[in-house]
Amino acid sequence: MEMTTALWSFALVVGLLTLTPGLDTALILRTSALGRRRQAWGVVLGIQTGTLLWGTLTSAGVTALLTASQVAYEILRWAGAAYLVWMGIGMLRKRGGEAAAEEEPEDGGFAHGWRRGTLTNLLNPKVGVFYVAVLPQFVPAGAPHFAAGVALTCVHVVEGLLWSTVLVGFAQVLRGWLRRPAARRLMDRVTGAVVVGFGVKLALTD
Repeated sequence: MEMTTALWSFALVVGLLTLTPGLDTALILRTSALGRRRQAWGVVLGIQTGTLLWGTLTSAGVTALLTASQVAYEILRWAGAAYLVWMGIGMLRKRGGEAAAEEEPEDGGFAHGWRRGTLTNLLNPKVGVFYVAVLPQFVPAGAPHFAAGVALTCVHVVEGLLWSTVLVGFAQVLRGWLRRPAARRLMDRVTGAVVVGFGVKLALTD
């Protein structure tokens, strides 16, 4: 398989994965729809930072430890589950009110969003396992493994950025409706429930 063919094939696989609604989608939509544009882009770039790190570590052979060591996988899995449940409960406990009718502050701005996006991605061991299982299959025989693996990962990152741009733009359309306190409370409740659900699923999945 030539490198060009590998890139296009991998782009198709991770493109379908990127378009599938999940935790990343929920976080980006919520943050952006609440008027926190800078923080939303922090979340987007944090998620892609995590993706790039997973791909780079996989290309270097480091993440193979997740499949070789049950202890390493379990530690990461429970840390990720605890983080998601904590974050989701924080959203569920937010209160609405008259102040919520105005655009909310950045609440940490870009840096806060970047940390949240990066941690959410890195503490999900399933992303690492996905890369360990899938990435090597697309590295052409004879190609430098590390360089080819990073190049394939960059394809995933680019697709993630493009799709996130669409999500942020779509969320901006909802801002008028979300100026109402009841709508903001609903957004927090729904997103919080989704995040907690992902955390519980991660904890219960073997």
